[in-house]
Amino acid sequence: MMLRSKRGNQRLIEQFIQGGTFSATLVSAFTTIGIVVVLLLNSLPFFQQVSVGEFLTGREWQPAGGKFGILPLVSSTLLITLGSAFISIPLGLMVGIFLAEYAPRKVRNVVKPALELLAGVPTVVYGYFALTVVTPFLRGIFPTIAPLNLLAGAIVVGIMTLPLVSSLCEDAISSVPRSLPDGAVAMGATKFESIKDVVIPAALSGIVASFILAISRAVGEVMAVAMAAGLMPNLTANFLDGGMTMTAYIVNTSKGDLPRGGIDYFTVFAVGLTLFFITLGLNLLANKFVRKYRQVYS
Repeated sequence: MMLRSKRGNQRLIEQFIQGGTFSATLVSAFTTIGIVVVLLLNSLPFFQQVSVGEFLTGREWQPAGGKFGILPLVSSTLLITLGSAFISIPLGLMVGIFLAEYAPRKVRNVVKPALELLAGVPTVVYGYFALTVVTPFLRGIFPTIAPLNLLAGAIVVGIMTLPLVSSLCEDAISSVPRSLPDGAVAMGATKFESIKDVVIPAALSGIVASFILAISRAVGEVMAVAMAAGLMPNLTANFLDGGMTMTAYIVNTSKGDLPRGGIDYFTVFAVGLTLFFITLGLNLLANKFVRKYRQVYS
């Protein structure tokens, strides 16, 4: 009798847990759908006044002057993203390899928490760091650099995303069964060769996923970029110039007394929709790489 009652209680607990996880999944799904619906519905009035072609190919972004070309915002966003990726991806991968393969346990137990602590620093602190340290340093190298510039923004975002890349790379490399690199070493390979030819390919799905997540984080960064790069839309390919990213425009425009229903109001949703599709594309790309390079070990 007691055994039957115990089994009944376990079944109820399992049903409760299953129902809770299913409800959480539904909430996440409907929240995402709700965001997309809100962006679409509020973007339609904008695209009724501005053509999609003009929006995507226009070279000037001056809503007050009736110019709605998003390319200046996109170019600044891409420069910040590519510059930060150039810093965080190679350095993060090297740090991940060091922590997983070379560092003694005591060193790993100190360095990894320190990196994760770095990831928790508020972004406004990085913004002030860019203004007070990075930009003055860069001015000594590039005298013509703008006071607010994309290069400083890329550097601080690269520093911000470095802990993410290094931590995820270390996790991916550590998850590779030790029998694989040990077998390579037993067959005559060096430590470096076993890492390069065995460990990295085996952990490639997780490593690539960390790269894409870091890029997505860079695309969505606001405060540090706005403080470092400025709030002036500028179609440029020069890191020494200032610029304005899509996220910075959304925050800067939304913080004022923006009249609801005007064209300026709807630009926020049009830019947000574009940013959503860029981020969605990056996430789909990450999932594709993960599926392509995932390896199952028995």
